[in-house]
Amino acid sequence: MPPLLGEALIREVRPSVTDGSAGIASLAAKLMRTLVLAPVGWMLLAPLFARKFLPFLPKRYTLTNRRLMIQRGLRPRPVQSIPLAEIDEVRFDPSSYNRFYMSGTLEIVSKGEVRLRLTGVPAPEGFRVAIINAIGAWVPGKSKTFQPFIAANTK
Repeated sequence: MPPLLGEALIREVRPSVTDGSAGIASLAAKLMRTLVLAPVGWMLLAPLFARKFLPFLPKRYTLTNRRLMIQRGLRPRPVQSIPLAEIDEVRFDPSSYNRFYMSGTLEIVSKGEVRLRLTGVPAPEGFRVAIINAIGAWVPGKSKTFQPFIAANTK
């Protein structure tokens, strides 16, 4: 749907359990790598995992054809958002990548400063590419700056 006609969802992700609870999540990951203490690790993660799906608590990173936003609540409402037209760069912080949970941090840059910091994004490179593709497709004039993603095996 063109942005002039309405806002349409492109992609939505929920942060991994590492968002906001990195210490407990890393301890649980270490315990789960052992055979004997794995159940203790699962029990440590249970409340964090439940928090991710309780209807009134979870955080969502939502990408639409008009904006990128952080939403919260039972009926998700934007807490922070940035129009796609204002995004200059989408950076992935490789030092934040957690191999166990396969999540990392994305930084959304506008006018030389980080406007949004998306922590604990599952498959962060895929979400980064989705943001870049949305900018290239829906923001006039930015299609030259943000070229759509082309797979390496495509001719």
